[in-house]
Amino acid sequence: MSELRLLRARPSVLARLAAWSALEAGQTFLLGYALARAVDGGFLAHDPAHGLRWLAAAALAVVLGAYGTGRVHRVVADLVEPVRDALVRRVVDRALRDGDDAAVSRLTHQVEIARDTFAGLVLVSRTFAFTAAGALAGLFSLAPVLLLVVTPPLLAGLTLFALTLRPMARRQEAFLVADESIATELGALTSGLRDITAAGAEERVTADARVRFADEYRAARALARWGTLRVLAVGIGGRLPIVLLLVTAPWLLTHGVSAGALVGALAYLSQSLLPALQSLMQGLGTSGARLAVVLRRLTAEGERQPGAVSPAGGAEQAVRLRGVTFAYGPGAAPVVDGLDLDVPYGGHLVVAGPSGIGKSTLAALIAGVLRPDSGEITLGGERVLVPQEAYVFTATVRENLGYLCPEPPTAAALLASCTAVGALGLVERLGGLDAKLDPGALSAGECQLLALARAHVAPAPLVLLDEATCHLDPAAEALAERAFAARPGGTLIVVAHRIGSARRAGCVLLMDGTHTQCGTHEELLARSSFYCELTGSDLIGSEASHPALPLGDPYGVDPVAGPRLAGDGRHVIAHRAAGQMETAGDVGDRGSLGRE
Repeated sequence: MSELRLLRARPSVLARLAAWSALEAGQTFLLGYALARAVDGGFLAHDPAHGLRWLAAAALAVVLGAYGTGRVHRVVADLVEPVRDALVRRVVDRALRDGDDAAVSRLTHQVEIARDTFAGLVLVSRTFAFTAAGALAGLFSLAPVLLLVVTPPLLAGLTLFALTLRPMARRQEAFLVADESIATELGALTSGLRDITAAGAEERVTADARVRFADEYRAARALARWGTLRVLAVGIGGRLPIVLLLVTAPWLLTHGVSAGALVGALAYLSQSLLPALQSLMQGLGTSGARLAVVLRRLTAEGERQPGAVSPAGGAEQAVRLRGVTFAYGPGAAPVVDGLDLDVPYGGHLVVAGPSGIGKSTLAALIAGVLRPDSGEITLGGERVLVPQEAYVFTATVRENLGYLCPEPPTAAALLASCTAVGALGLVERLGGLDAKLDPGALSAGECQLLALARAHVAPAPLVLLDEATCHLDPAAEALAERAFAARPGGTLIVVAHRIGSARRAGCVLLMDGTHTQCGTHEELLARSSFYCELTGSDLIGSEASHPALPLGDPYGVDPVAGPRLAGDGRHVIAHRAAGQMETAGDVGDRGSLGRE
């Protein structure tokens, strides 16, 4: 498991943990040994000063052990927090990739269980290991025969406890499954309370919720029943040795065991071994089983979806979709149905269609935010999705703009991207690259400009603009789109809401809910009445419109004939084309291509 491999990857932390634990275990050894020497060589020998010196040594060992315990807790934090961070990243990645309904329960409940129980497990495990080693070494130093009395019941108790771990883990998993089910159910209920009331479904919904609570209750009871065996194991391994030691005391005294050694042995058992064993069984029996189950559920990849999104360096196309189908739920109609799409490197594709038809869904599928129900999406490199609601965080302008870059970009590169997308004036008004940003003080359009500059400076060759310029005026939108289209080797996909975006693109993908059409803006105007209605009759044949001028296609698509559709009308080849710069009249067009 990758999270546990983090421990082996931190040998210096483990070495410090062992060193401080050894210091802490020193008090365990001296506790019984000093008592035995104080009794035998001091008080029974009528030399109280000698006995007091041994007791003082034991007290000093306690102080040193307490210091070691404090240092141990600091080292454990260095082990636990990286594991927690790794789990959070895994849960978030899984939620974004697969749409995990239990992500809230995993983040708010299970990750915290994992962190707390893992820390407790490390503490109790190393405490028992070092305490047992110190106590058994002390017993051997006092009288080896003492081990014959103590070791058998100790091993028997540990064996019984070990046999209960697997059944308890299974019941712990059943409990967590029930907990996740309740979290998912309550999340759906709270978001649909009005619909439930309107439909008069209160009793049915309440009955379903009661079933889930009953499942969790039964799982908790089963877990508690197995917990009783832990009490029996503690009794055998921790308390039975004390009883045996007292019962065999006369025999031990006749076989070379002194009175002081018996006192020291009782101290080892009652003050060291028994508390350490109780902590170990409590930690492993409850927290340890819970940790094993939680880690398995948090790190599981889940059921693999039929569809896949796979970045493939060296691919023939920047974007390749084959048979991609996606629906929001098992019973819902597909939003994208059997779509085949090729977008070559350097291509400029606009996705158009009425509101709610699935334009943003298609962009999310290509970006990897959603996973297809079936089919395959292959990308020729990294991609950047710029959504309609731009995200700007409290930090400097420089940190906001360079957020998507693996290495901090230079000031020249940042300013060049700001200039390209039209954000330079905004950056200057804000106070330059090192000025602090207050997201609440920015307008929606200003946030979009900063997000566009961030995507432009990023090294990802594929950029998806999902109505990312809807709060900008047409002139600013045209400037930004041309900047992305002009990136060397860059590929641009735009979910459009203005007619100017379609005129600037080499290819327009029209989604109308029944079948997919593809072509240049002029071709779709000529052959699709639906597209004419979508764009607005006042824009048809506008003299301000200049079609894209084909410069030849390195991908084998006829630049004159333009894009083509295959048999069922769902296979699209978006070819590479470069267009003549539009006039001011083009930029001023305000026709709508549909808002998602």
